[in-house]
Amino acid sequence: MTLQPSFLLHKAMKGLRILQGFVLVCILLVPVLIFMFLKSFGNNTYDIPIFFEHGVDNPFQECPIADTTQHYIPEFTFTNQKGEAVGSKEMKGKVTVVDFFFTSCPSICPVMSSEMERVNDMFREESNLQILSISIDPTYDTPGILQDYADKHNAGAGKWNFLTGDKDEIYQLAKCGFILPILDGMGVPDDFAHSDKFILIDEQGRIRGYYSGTNREEVDLLMLEAKILLYGNK
Repeated sequence: MTLQPSFLLHKAMKGLRILQGFVLVCILLVPVLIFMFLKSFGNNTYDIPIFFEHGVDNPFQECPIADTTQHYIPEFTFTNQKGEAVGSKEMKGKVTVVDFFFTSCPSICPVMSSEMERVNDMFREESNLQILSISIDPTYDTPGILQDYADKHNAGAGKWNFLTGDKDEIYQLAKCGFILPILDGMGVPDDFAHSDKFILIDEQGRIRGYYSGTNREEVDLLMLEAKILLYGNK
């Protein structure tokens, strides 16, 4: 049996209409699928841990921590590079990034300060985030020395404060407030020992993260999680 050209044309046109209908349905479904994806994405949360919700272990009884409730950064006041009093009072209601360092440090501190400079650059215009770099050699690191160091790293007081103060108070704060190891070098730079961690503190004074200040990827993670605390879910 020979098919007529008109029949073949009709069948081809019918197939074309079916194909066009299928394409149209796909086009109409795209916004729906995008909406469903965005709705699902919007309901997702990025959970940032809250450290020491049930208190802090104190095996050597170095710290006055006796309860099993949420740990908060204790009150403290030191002196910044401008000779101004700065401390826990200025942390209230702000996200704060903290590290411990000293200006004559021959090992990890230069890398840490360069990485912290990246954090400072990222949040330079964000008034609800501040940085505190606390010296573990306060005898040498006077406000004048800290000002020179701050200038080297484009740090403005009030945004990125370099702090000095009573050595015993600083060491107590490091060990019992920020829960970091620290060792007094008695003025010998090579004998000081401290953590390379940057600590992320939320507006309530809770520790939300520890990040290696000598690892670029971990500092990137710090900046991401700081943004989430500032602009996203708590």
